[in-house]
Order: sequence, then structure tokens, then C-alpha cells
Amino acid sequence: MFFPISNSHISPIYLAVIGFLIGVMGGFFGVGGSFIAGPALRAVGLDWNFAVGTDLAHIVGKSVVAAKRHRALGNVDLRLGFIMAIGTMGGAEVGAQLIQMLKRAGNVNSVVSIVSIAIYVSISSFMIWESWRTLQYQKRRPRSKVAGTATKQDESSFSHRTKAIQGFRLCPMISLPTSGVKAISLWVIILVSFIGGLFSGFLGGGAGYIRMPMMVYVLGIPTHLAVGTDLFEIIISASYGTFSHAIKGNVDILIALVMNTGAAIGAQIGAISTQYFAGPKIRLAFVPLPLIGAAIVIYTMMSGHKL
Repeated sequence: MFFPISNSHISPIYLAVIGFLIGVMGGFFGVGGSFIAGPALRAVGLDWNFAVGTDLAHIVGKSVVAAKRHRALGNVDLRLGFIMAIGTMGGAEVGAQLIQMLKRAGNVNSVVSIVSIAIYVSISSFMIWESWRTLQYQKRRPRSKVAGTATKQDESSFSHRTKAIQGFRLCPMISLPTSGVKAISLWVIILVSFIGGLFSGFLGGGAGYIRMPMMVYVLGIPTHLAVGTDLFEIIISASYGTFSHAIKGNVDILIALVMNTGAAIGAQIGAISTQYFAGPKIRLAFVPLPLIGAAIVIYTMMSGHKL
């Protein structure tokens, strides 16, 4: 099928299947799936600037479906989501401007490919280390009587590192009752969301692969709430990112719509599935996904042609 906006030929079945898989991952892990979507679009010949902008566009619709389901399950901290949207939109604009700068310089494909590989491998390496350590710790201690209740406060959320960050007293300090955080600096939340937004604008998607782990490890948000809240926040930030990239000519809305046909179904399946897994297991299951994205990017770079 020919898509005139990006001047590309891509199978609609391929796009729908990719959208479905990303929808499942988004609903389950609270991520936009750009670590798969971006490389998958790049692999069939789309330039990185179109892959980034188009991925953001398709993520908006998928995140609405998944966030609605997580909201019904009680996995969304609305206060945290709205606060994070502020920093994310600022970061997304900076990321989009960097893409424009590289596009004008003519090296957008090579630079974004190298950065994406480094980020994806780093995230997976850290999460496999942390999740495995947490699961081993759980095996050695008696099972809590309150495990599985509404608190869902997995072990890593209250590590010494997270407590130290929450003890950083730079006003204004705010509380997040839904997430069980009594006091945390507003600027820490803004910084976390800005970093996520920066990668969203630069690598595409909602950058949940950055923001969801940071919500758990830096802000101390329980995994289930981090998943649902990140999806809610992605609706706002990805909408802004889509608009920013659209006015720069980096969005093929027809490709995004085809991908959404599969993503809307997959997102509901993924969201419902989170009920049956503990936080550390969700994080451990997330580990291979960025590595798959990195492998696709490496293959595309080495082969010199699309799939």
C-alpha cells in the first residue's frame, strides 16, 4: 500500500500486526512501545523523522483505550499524571527540535539509530539486574500478609535510593496519596517527566520505557500504578508531541490510523493482564522488549536495506 505523505510502500497487514503487539505491550507495561514501533517502521524504509512523528500519532489512540481500562482497575494517579504532563511536553518539544536539527544536517537516521541502541540496551540491562535482585529478595523473606492489597508497594519502590530522593527537600513539596508517597519535591517529578519527554520527542512514542522505570525507581511509585499513570500521562504528552511533529512535516497520519486498528484491541488485552502479575515480574518481563528494538535497528543499519 502506498502512503503519499511519507512517500512509502508498506503492507497494511504488517502495520496492523505491529500496532496490535504494541497495544498489548502498552497496556501491560504502561509504555508507548516506540522501542518496537520506531525500529519496525524504520525497518520497512521509513526515515527516522517520520517513524518518530507517526509513532507518536498512533500512540495517542492506543493510550486512551489502555488508560481507560487501567483507570477502572484503580491503577491511575491522576494528580501525578497531570503534573508529569507539564515536564513531558517541555521535553518533547526539545526532542522534536533536535530531530529537526539533525534532519537539516542530513544525518538524522544514523544519529537516532545509535542513540536508540544505547538507550534500549542500557534500560534492559538495568531492569534485569534490579528485577532479578528483587525476586531473589522476595524468596528469602516471609510473604507479607498485605501482599496483593491496594498498596501494591513493591520492594524496589522503597529502597534506600528512592527514600533519599524523596527526602530531597526543595520546595514546593507535594503528596501523592494514591501512590502512597507522603512528600516529594515537585521539581523531582518535573525533571523525571522532562527526561521522558525529551526521549519521546527524539525517539518517538510516549517514552514509557524511560519514564515507567524512573517512576518506580526514582519517584517510588508502585509498578501497577506507574503503568496506569504513565499511560494516562502519555495521552497528554503524545498529543502534544504529535502536534509538534505534524507542523514540522514528520507525521504520516494514514500509517498511524492503520496501526491503531490493531493497537486498540491489543491495549485492552494488555491492561487486563496486569492483574495477574506482581510488580517485579512485570518489570522482568519488560526486559527483552527494548533489546528486540535494538536488534531491529542494528539489523537495519548493517543490512543497508529495509526488511
